[in-house]
Formats: sequence, structure tokens, C-alpha cells
Amino acid sequence: MPGCENTLGVRRLLTFATGLVECLGFAGAVFGWASLVFVLKTEGFFSSLCVNTTGVNATHVLDCSGQDERFSLVFTIASFLNNFLTLPNGFLFDRFGTTVARLFGIFLYTMGTLMMAFSSSVLSNLLFPALSLLAVGGILFLVTNMQVGNLFGSRRSTIITLYNGAFDSSSVLFLIIKLLHESGISLRDSFLFLSACSAIHLLRTFFLMPRKFIPYPLPDHYTYGITCGKSKTPSAIVAANGDAQETAEDRPTDTDGKQEKSFRECVLSRFFMWHLLWLSVMQLRHYLFIGTLNPMLHRLTAGEPSLVSRYINAFAFTQLCGVLCAPWNGLIMDRLKGKPRAEGESEGEVDLRASVLSLFLTAVQCLLFSICAATPYLQLQYFTFILQVVNRSFLYGGNAAFISLAFPSCHFGKLYGLIMALSAVFSLLQYPFFALVKGPLDGDPLYVNVGLTLLSLFAFIHPLSVYLHCRSVASQRAKSGAVAAS
Repeated sequence: MPGCENTLGVRRLLTFATGLVECLGFAGAVFGWASLVFVLKTEGFFSSLCVNTTGVNATHVLDCSGQDERFSLVFTIASFLNNFLTLPNGFLFDRFGTTVARLFGIFLYTMGTLMMAFSSSVLSNLLFPALSLLAVGGILFLVTNMQVGNLFGSRRSTIITLYNGAFDSSSVLFLIIKLLHESGISLRDSFLFLSACSAIHLLRTFFLMPRKFIPYPLPDHYTYGITCGKSKTPSAIVAANGDAQETAEDRPTDTDGKQEKSFRECVLSRFFMWHLLWLSVMQLRHYLFIGTLNPMLHRLTAGEPSLVSRYINAFAFTQLCGVLCAPWNGLIMDRLKGKPRAEGESEGEVDLRASVLSLFLTAVQCLLFSICAATPYLQLQYFTFILQVVNRSFLYGGNAAFISLAFPSCHFGKLYGLIMALSAVFSLLQYPFFALVKGPLDGDPLYVNVGLTLLSLFAFIHPLSVYLHCRSVASQRAKSGAVAAS
């Protein structure tokens, strides 16, 4: 039916567009923490931790290092839970499907926005559960949306990286809240509005998302949501006893025999281990940068509030560019996958070969970003902000894309959740590093920044490992071909 085909095409475009808006406007808002901290300080959150001290020439100065440390702890816990709880959320998604996972995510996100709305300087500790709920609910939006890439076949990696870029760019939401606050709109009104937006998430869950999964590769005449007429999809097949048979939507599929690998085999593979290291060292660098940005700018600007605000606004505006940078990574992989295959080369080999350049470029970007962040020169931080957003969009988009390419799709939710959870444990190092800077190093982060820059060199192991694997497989294939020919 041509009318139904047109309807399916429109529905897929709506699913893609609304998913992009959802990731861009809500999913990763917590990473705009530097903008929100500026507002929370003006509202007096944790202000009781500021103490009067005696400075140079016996002058009295207000020492707010305790307040900064508490704000850093709020972000550390939220960013940890954002990743660590992706593991049970991944199992939830793989076991119960899209609808259940999204309803749970919407509930968490709404609770988080309501807690933020009713927090105050007297109830400063509400920030701990509020920001954590926003983080965990937001990552569920991203996890359930990445499967939308399966609807677009050859552009799958581009869509996945685009959604991850939108997730990064959603940190601009807290900048908008900051600008609205400066215009006279209270924090409570802003977060109550975000709570009301949960109705939109609910509508999208029931009308524009599958009940279970979007399979890959996509079956012919596949549909989801509200059907148009009598569907020819497998989901319409009903057993003679009246029970619906297992459908393509319910059963994730893959090609190239990758479904033969068990979850345990995937986790114990060399690819998973090196990919975990690749993600962890770069993620730690980004988390520490975001969590310490406010005190770092205070140090470089000698505490000038207007100058700090200007740089925080500049940082937040560059985050908006994440949605523009992330597709470059997916386009690189999709373009390389589109090259002619060598004789006997499998689709899995093509996927891995296409990922090498992406993994390597991401590691190079992180090294350059870390060097700039370690340089105590204020004007250079504009360039640092640009490198940070480009690298972060490549990092998370490349992470999701590599997992989807290197492992069976039926394990995607679990593997994505596990790798995010393990990297979250590693990212907990950001808090002792912050305490080290504030304490023994007397606020000077130079030595910690140099150490993190050296640590980021470990990220180059992963692309080298994948490259050597691809070359080894190609060599073995060439030898087998030569033997067969003889």
C-alpha cells in the first residue's frame, strides 16, 4: 500500500527528528554543570561552607574552597551514576525493551527536575539526588534513541554519533537556565517547565518508538508504533493458537555470524578491554575539566565575576556545537565502510577497519585538548573549549558506534552499560584529584594536568590493537587465498 509506505517514511523521519530534539534538549544537561554552579552560587547554595580568612597584608577574604569542593562532589557523584547505572539500565533495555526503559527514564528525569525546582540554599543537599536522577534519566533517553540508527541502514554510524553529539550539546540547557535566571526567571520556574516536558517524552514513547527493539538489519516492510492498515511485518504474524510469535522487533538480529558470540566472550575479548581503557582515560580527563572549570577560571581571572561569567558562557555555547561535530565521526566510519571490499573480506572486518581512523583521531584530539587545558593562559581556554567539545563528541559517538560494530547487536545494551559502568568507577579518581589540587597543591592544578596528559597517551593502544588485528586477518586471508589458488 503506497499510502502506508509514505506513512512509514514520515514516521521514521519524525522518530529521527524528535529523538534528536530529545537528546539535544534534555539527555546530557548535567554536563552543563559549570553554568548551573554559577547560578547556584548566587542563590547561596552551600554558602555556609565559605569562611573568612586572613589574606595578604592582614586583609580579610572569603574562602569558598569548601563550597567549590561540595559542588565538585555533587558533579562527581552524578557523573559516576550517569555511567555506572547504565549497566543495570542496559540490562533493563535488553530484557524488557524500549517502552519499559523509557518509562523508567522519564520517571527518574521528572523526579530530578522536581527536586531541582524545590531545592534552595536551605535544602542544598537536594542537589545530590536531583542531579543524579537527571543524569541517569538522561542517559536512558540516549540509550533508547541510538537504535533509531537501525532505521537508516548505511547511515547507521552517522545517526548514532549524531545522537551522541546531541547528548553532549544538551549541556547548553543549563546555560539557557543561567541566562533566564539573569533575566529574572527563577530556577523553580525553569525546572517546573522541564518537568512538564515529560508529557512530550511520554507521547513520543507510545507513538514514535517501538515497544521492544528496532532490529538490524531492518526487515522488509518493518513498522512500529501505530500501524497503518494491515501490516505485512513479522509482528503481524500470529500463531494458530492465537499467541503472537516472536517478532523481528522482539528479537534483535545481526549479520556476519556475530550473534554466535556470547556476552561473556564479548566482555573477555581484547577489543572490549582496550576499548574500556580508551574510553576511561579520556572520560576522566573530560570529567575533571568540567568539574573544576569554575574554580580554574576563578584562578586565571583573579576572581573577576564578570570575566568568569563570560568564559563560562563561551564554554557553554561551544558545547552546542557538539551536535555539529559528532556526525563527522560517523561520516568517517560510514565512508570507509563504503569502500570496495577485498576478495573474501567479511562485513565485520570492514566495520573494524573503518573504526581505526576514528579511534586514532579521538585519541589525538584528547592529547591536544589535555595539553591546552594544562596551560595556565586565560585566552588559550577559548581554543581549549573548542577542542573539548570536538573530542567529547568524537569520544561518546565513537564509543557507541564501535560497540555496535564490533559486537552482536543483541548485547548492545548490556555491553554499552557495562563499559560505561566500569569507566565510571575509573572516573571517581576525579574527586581525589580535585582534593589534591585544593589541598597539598594549594589550588595549582599544573602537576595533575601534566599527569592526566601523560595518562591520555594510553588511549593510543586501542586503535593500534584494532589496526594490527585487521592487518593480521587480512594477511591470513591472503595466505589462504594463495594456498587455494595453488
